[in-house]
Amino acid sequence: MAAYIVATVRISDPEKFALYGKAIAGLSERFGGVPVVKGPVAEVLEGGSPVGERVVVTRFETAEAARAYIGSPDYRAAAEQREGAAEVEMRLLVD
Repeated sequence: MAAYIVATVRISDPEKFALYGKAIAGLSERFGGVPVVKGPVAEVLEGGSPVGERVVVTRFETAEAARAYIGSPDYRAAAEQREGAAEVEMRLLVD
């Protein structure tokens, strides 16, 4: 079953967050991840999410592959660099 990591990101320190972005560039692909969509929210149709909040959706063949990506030492090290630069929420959806 396909699995998707859906991340919502509210960046507070763009320069510091850019270091995280460089650190994870191409990393999800090593675990079979395929980018589906990435960008800022253009309009909030319901709820209280802020316009401009970034959303990233990545597809994986399995939930195990998605978990392996998030649990990898390379990702964990990059996530530490992100601390204080953004509020991030990640969800796993299984199709």
